[in-house]
Amino acid sequence: PFPGPHGARVEVRDLFYATPARLKFMKSERSEAMAISEEIKRQAMAHEAVAFTLSLDGKVALRLPAEHPGDEGRLKRLSALLGRDFEANALLIDQARDGVRLSGYAGLPTYSRGNAAHQYLFVNGRPVKDRLLQGALRGAYADFLARDRHPAAVLFLDIDPLYVDVNVHPAKAEVRFRDPALVRGLIVGALRHALHAAGHRASTTVAADAMAGFQPHTGVSTGPAYSPSSPSAQGFSGWTSWTQPAAAAQVLPGLNERSARVEPRWDGPSWPSHPAQANDLATGHSPLATPLDPLDYPLGAARGQLHANYIVAQTRDGLVIVDQHAAHERLVYERMKAQMAEGSVTRQALLTPEVVDLDPAEAERVASRAEELAEMGLIVEAFGAGAVLVRETPAMLGDTDVQGLIRDIADDLAEHGAALSLKERMAEVCGTMACHGSVRSGRILSAPEMNALLRQMEATPHSGQCNHGRPTYVELKLHDLEKLFGRR
Repeated sequence: PFPGPHGARVEVRDLFYATPARLKFMKSERSEAMAISEEIKRQAMAHEAVAFTLSLDGKVALRLPAEHPGDEGRLKRLSALLGRDFEANALLIDQARDGVRLSGYAGLPTYSRGNAAHQYLFVNGRPVKDRLLQGALRGAYADFLARDRHPAAVLFLDIDPLYVDVNVHPAKAEVRFRDPALVRGLIVGALRHALHAAGHRASTTVAADAMAGFQPHTGVSTGPAYSPSSPSAQGFSGWTSWTQPAAAAQVLPGLNERSARVEPRWDGPSWPSHPAQANDLATGHSPLATPLDPLDYPLGAARGQLHANYIVAQTRDGLVIVDQHAAHERLVYERMKAQMAEGSVTRQALLTPEVVDLDPAEAERVASRAEELAEMGLIVEAFGAGAVLVRETPAMLGDTDVQGLIRDIADDLAEHGAALSLKERMAEVCGTMACHGSVRSGRILSAPEMNALLRQMEATPHSGQCNHGRPTYVELKLHDLEKLFGRR
């Protein structure tokens, strides 16, 4: 390495010439090359203003130009490393609390991955793989992703070096914070704030996958064709003197059904003039009198229902297809969470209080969080040196395994300092209840019901994905449709 504005060049040759025994423990050349490339990528993420070039065996494997310092340059660098899809579906993260700052980008829930390979965490510019940070990332997306899906995120944590120990791992891959609860709370809060601000937005990859499924056909139809008596220069619209076949004179099956279409004019109340009045149609309250063209709403106006499950809506510049069950499931789930946040959770008393034996340290940790657990409907108290007594449990959990629940909570408190197990179990129950209480697949919806559902989606955060991270709607732009028919 040499100093100066030229940067630095590192060349490695015959690394194990003096220690051939070490060479035997190396993996294949391909594996080692991938490890080197991955390390260079991590350094490039942390230093977007620095250009990087990686050459392996004389071939350029990676070339990254320098970007402008700041969020915009960082996103361009991440796009070059993780792909353009990440750039299109990333949410900006920038929050600070008590001298600790979190910045970077996190992907939308519908832009999830099958593994955690696209999770990069940095502490003071140093790449780390820390269990607390990864657990906080999982906790932030707990309401939006199934357990087998993982979010994509690149997060940078800036903290006073006096409050973090970087010498707990030989390779400095792990760190230990003086106040882990503060760091975890900052990560979870910042990510949830960004996800809430995203509203009903879904990832662009959903539409791309849908477009890839279309297969335009240009072959000749094998069915009966119309036979005009004479062609016209005006095209098909000018053929007026042809005889319609008897089969075609009948109404096509399905097109005369009420559920298959939405008339452009209906006798219900006026369209709500703002998404905030989304519940008016469902609750019967009178919305504002000034009508607004429904095509101007983000999710447009309902035009029909297909297979008694999919709502087709027209927007100003495209169309939207909504899974009515998945969309309403998210709406019900968010309503239940809001009710839990507003008041205490309904509890049920055990016929016989249950004693759970734990390690003395674990029992003390659980008992010290009795107030926090009580807010979630779990009433516990200390019962001797190594046990806790459980008197009441959340009613929504039903007949639950109290012993297993308390032990899981003790493990979470030891590892993360928070009772994640109880929160996750309650979230799962809320999700199950929301699933059973939502509009079912196969239910025929009227025009007002379909449009009311669209308005509620626009006014509800996170409505772009169901409780398991699957998209609730697909939006296709007009130019995408034109491509299918060769108009572009």
